[in-house]
Amino acid sequence: MSPLALALVLASASLHATWNLFAKRAGATTRGPAFVFSFSALTALLYAPLAISQGGLAFAQVGLAGGVAVVGSAVLHIGYFLSLQRGYRVGDLSLVYPLARGGGPLLATLGAIVWLGERPSGLALTGTALVVVATITLASGRSRVAGSLGRLAPGLAWGAVTAAFIGSYTLWDARAVALVGVPPLLYLWWSELLRVVLLAPLALSRPADLRQVWRAHRGAVFAVALLSPFAYLLVLTAFTLAPVSLVAPIREISVLIGAWLGVSLLGEGQRVRRLIAAAAMVAGVVLLSRG
Repeated sequence: MSPLALALVLASASLHATWNLFAKRAGATTRGPAFVFSFSALTALLYAPLAISQGGLAFAQVGLAGGVAVVGSAVLHIGYFLSLQRGYRVGDLSLVYPLARGGGPLLATLGAIVWLGERPSGLALTGTALVVVATITLASGRSRVAGSLGRLAPGLAWGAVTAAFIGSYTLWDARAVALVGVPPLLYLWWSELLRVVLLAPLALSRPADLRQVWRAHRGAVFAVALLSPFAYLLVLTAFTLAPVSLVAPIREISVLIGAWLGVSLLGEGQRVRRLIAAAAMVAGVVLLSRG
């Protein structure tokens, strides 16, 4: 991996964990559709000048394959953001975020074994074991918000659902920018626009929720609107400079950053347990990618 690609991925990981901190703070008291619609609409607006200057209004240039890629990305990201916000509503950042970010590679490996008959290497199986142990470590503690293990279950479940969406959109989008040839900035902006359109009926049917989001969490809306697409734009650009098998695991350093933000800034407790588990999950994902 070139130094530029590595710098892009590490910067993306830091920004990704940061916007998740803002999303967690808002997610505890807001409904997911209203919050996701709000920051998606603001993102589309804020990035419009740059996207338009790069040909963002020439939709015909995307072609059929690019159009299908954009639609698929929008749908997968809606599922991702809604499941993530639901997880943050019922669970800790230092629980949901590591599970969501680290669980995707684990689910992909298990799916390949069960449905595709693949036989992963010993290195990959070691990585799988590390992720499983890290997940158990996260789940076996107590949470400042959730308390007992029984009440941790919703956060665990939504973290797993979010992980499935992460694995899906990562593969989908990597193929789009690397093989279909859609420029990363335009691909991202068109996906944002479509996400706003698809979410509008659901979000606008509850105007009180939208007013509550803008009244109580305006700062979080702006932070996520700016940082989320920029972090992902850095990753999409890195996909054009380095293989997915290198970019994806290094990006998982955000797991450790997110866990640290949760226990340090949000006072979620279990500092040592959760940081060790997050570090083990990062190591497991790296081994999975190399195996």
